[in-house]
Amino acid sequence: MSEPNTLPSFAAIIVAAGKGLRVGGDTPKQFRCLKGKPVLQHSVEALTEAGCRQIVIVAPAGMHSEARAAAGHPENAVTVDGGSTRQESVRAGLEFLQETNPHFVLVHDAARPHLPRAVISRLLLPLDNHSGAIPVLPVVDSLAVASDAQTMLEKADRESLRRVQTPQAFRYADILAAHRAWTGAADAGDDAQVLAKLSKNGSYTVALVDGDERLKKITFAEDFEETMTKPPFRVGQGYDVHRLQTGEELWLCGVQLDHEQGLAGHSDADVALHALTDAVLGAIGAGDIGTHFPPSDQQWSGARSAQFLQHAVKLASEAGYILGNIDITIICEAPKIGPHRPAMRAEVARITGLDQASVSIKATTTEKLGFTGRGEGIAAQAIVGLMKV
Repeated sequence: MSEPNTLPSFAAIIVAAGKGLRVGGDTPKQFRCLKGKPVLQHSVEALTEAGCRQIVIVAPAGMHSEARAAAGHPENAVTVDGGSTRQESVRAGLEFLQETNPHFVLVHDAARPHLPRAVISRLLLPLDNHSGAIPVLPVVDSLAVASDAQTMLEKADRESLRRVQTPQAFRYADILAAHRAWTGAADAGDDAQVLAKLSKNGSYTVALVDGDERLKKITFAEDFEETMTKPPFRVGQGYDVHRLQTGEELWLCGVQLDHEQGLAGHSDADVALHALTDAVLGAIGAGDIGTHFPPSDQQWSGARSAQFLQHAVKLASEAGYILGNIDITIICEAPKIGPHRPAMRAEVARITGLDQASVSIKATTTEKLGFTGRGEGIAAQAIVGLMKV
């Protein structure tokens, strides 16, 4: 089902008054930089692009200038002081909106910077029939109820449970009344729970709409360094050349070929695996094969290139990526690569842990032109696709 191009008029409150201590450092996480701009600015821009007319940023007391700067100084946004709890902060934003009295309002956590427009649309649509709407995701893992002694008491029914995200959408008058009536000593956790406490006999209903995994909340330092900043796909390319020489072994793609000449180099000179290693390293921005296995280091003399490739794949895994596919082109006049292609694909698949269907090995000539055409050497180029784990 497609999302409507024009959304109902709405205002928004962005809760940005927290200290974000679990991330570490002195700067609140909502003011830190993520993908070239402050975390807070991502949400402000997403709401503005969706047609939000007024944004109230609830900021830490005494940090209004920092909040406005982190928001990108938008014309449709103002800042107000936050409170000691989330409820107090949201209520401060709601009270500020009295003058304009919007029909609908979204309440969003600044620590969730990736806000898809489709989620905003799904939240606003049910408000004609419900007092609120919240984005949720299913619980996929098994759940257990724990005792004080950290032993399992019983199984929890995950089928009736959902993970709740923000933004949460409400009829302004209803959520304002709920916050004014809130008397809970503890923090409710989110605004839908505040509304639920006010509801009697189902007078205030909250619709559940599909959330989005991209709405992940920044909580820890690694959320900046890994999860939130990594693109879902990365591509790398590599190129290598080795000279043909009598008396040397010829290794290509981890397979030894019977040929009158072999490739000369510090290791086994497997030009195809060298190009592939560089492609994997390049995809994660980790330099090249010479950076990790310098030819000046004698321990790599005669070494099998498979270990270089395995090291690159391990680094990619540590960076949070797995190989998706491999495409290698070997450039030479001789030997003929076709008869050896099945063995080469199998060996590259074994080294990298990929299925053979994800490994492509091709060969071409240069029509007798250049050093490869004269039979002086062999070149190889490789391209890899990496996927975020």
